[in-house]
Amino acid sequence: MRDLPSMGLGTYLNDDHDQCAQSVETALELGYRHVDTAQEYGNETAVGEGLAAADVAREDVFLASKVETTNLASEDVLSTTEQSLDRLGVDTLDLLYIHWPLGAYDPADTLRAFDELYAEGKIRHVGLSNFTPELLEEALDHLDAPLYAHQVEMNPLWQQAELREIAEREGHHFVAYSPLAQGAVFEIPEIQEIAAEHDVSEAQVSLAWLREKGAKVIPKATSREHIADNFAATDLTLTSEEIAKIDGIERAERTVEFDAAPWNQ
Repeated sequence: MRDLPSMGLGTYLNDDHDQCAQSVETALELGYRHVDTAQEYGNETAVGEGLAAADVAREDVFLASKVETTNLASEDVLSTTEQSLDRLGVDTLDLLYIHWPLGAYDPADTLRAFDELYAEGKIRHVGLSNFTPELLEEALDHLDAPLYAHQVEMNPLWQQAELREIAEREGHHFVAYSPLAQGAVFEIPEIQEIAAEHDVSEAQVSLAWLREKGAKVIPKATSREHIADNFAATDLTLTSEEIAKIDGIERAERTVEFDAAPWNQ
């Protein structure tokens, strides 16, 4: 299995074209080698421009996108993936996810298209996103290509023990989006205390904890300052006591929640 860089740049809600392109270029020049986008974000063209502008070889960047829920019928998966490749300006995606198991998602039909894209070399790896344990097991029964990654919300306030255990058992990467709980981690006393002890930001503490739990992280950032601060978490090592302190945070809440979410069905 090709390794997935532990730190990636998330681009959710980064819909200002020039800002998005610049943030991707900046991240790559600061050392990031993993960029995550999605059809739904409407910024694949900008991401592609940032990728092209950076002085980094394409083969050194792990580029991931996701198929929108309305495009999950088999033929739509195939046609819209071609469109994503065109917008991104690449011949192959390193990783393509099913964004949500909602809308036009049908396990047999949708995953057949992903298997086809994998067999043709249009995508190097198959990913799933926002699946419950039950939906994940169902998908694994239908997917012929190896599952490379499962992406879900994870942060100190939503720790995802069961899905992490499945990832370890099945041998796929676990990718954490919303790793800073949309800023909520900045106000958690345990994280504030650890950040002060190391003289680093609360963001770095949260990202370092996620790495210690085996997750790959894709924090969104647009300014050079925040992009660099997040990346600095790759050099932060937490003690076992500090990890246990974060493990023990009693507050638990999702930051991404809506009635039609898979876990509410």
